[in-house]
Amino acid sequence: MAPTLYMLNASPAVRAVLIAAEAIDLKLDEYQLDMLNQEHLTEKYLKLNPLHTVPTLDDNGSVLYDSHVINSYIVDKYGKNGSLYPKDIYKRGLVQQGMAFDLGNLFPVLKEIDVAYFKKEISALTPRFIDMCKTVYGFLETILKKHEWVALDHITLADISCYTTITSLDYHFPIKPETYPTINNWLKRCAEVPCFKSDPKNLKSFFDLMEALNAKRCHD
Repeated sequence: MAPTLYMLNASPAVRAVLIAAEAIDLKLDEYQLDMLNQEHLTEKYLKLNPLHTVPTLDDNGSVLYDSHVINSYIVDKYGKNGSLYPKDIYKRGLVQQGMAFDLGNLFPVLKEIDVAYFKKEISALTPRFIDMCKTVYGFLETILKKHEWVALDHITLADISCYTTITSLDYHFPIKPETYPTINNWLKRCAEVPCFKSDPKNLKSFFDLMEALNAKRCHD
């Protein structure tokens, strides 16, 4: 039986799992949560994921609910080669470091901005949020100057995680090529990888959601 992925297409974390699954040809049973009607707060879902977030993976009773952990798990269990998540301890550590950069730097910025829009605390990016975006963009620009990919000399899970978050952040604070040329070149490389080909429609779901919240793009 295929693993079940509880999901919302607009979520960058969900998008990361979908891209990783595509990369290893893993068929998922995709379950779209009706979060508008608070299905994520039902007793059934909270038993799977007490944080009531997406994604959640249920692999025939083995349940995980962080995209970075889910991707590590599915690649280890179902992947046919180790390029996305190498077995070599040091290389794997570099990939984990790249995923931690997303978890500890990129994603918290996106989450804080999105929550502010959901709660209608802002109608446009504040100077503080702009500075936060500039800081993490600067970090990623520097990281990518070392090699063409986030962690190693080829695409890994670190790229997938960072890609889905940074392309969502791009809605709020566009990544200008003249300011961040290295990031933009990396984004183009990612977009050419087959497993990313179906992502634009899911990214559009995020853009549509932000537009529905009247979230204004910053053009600072």
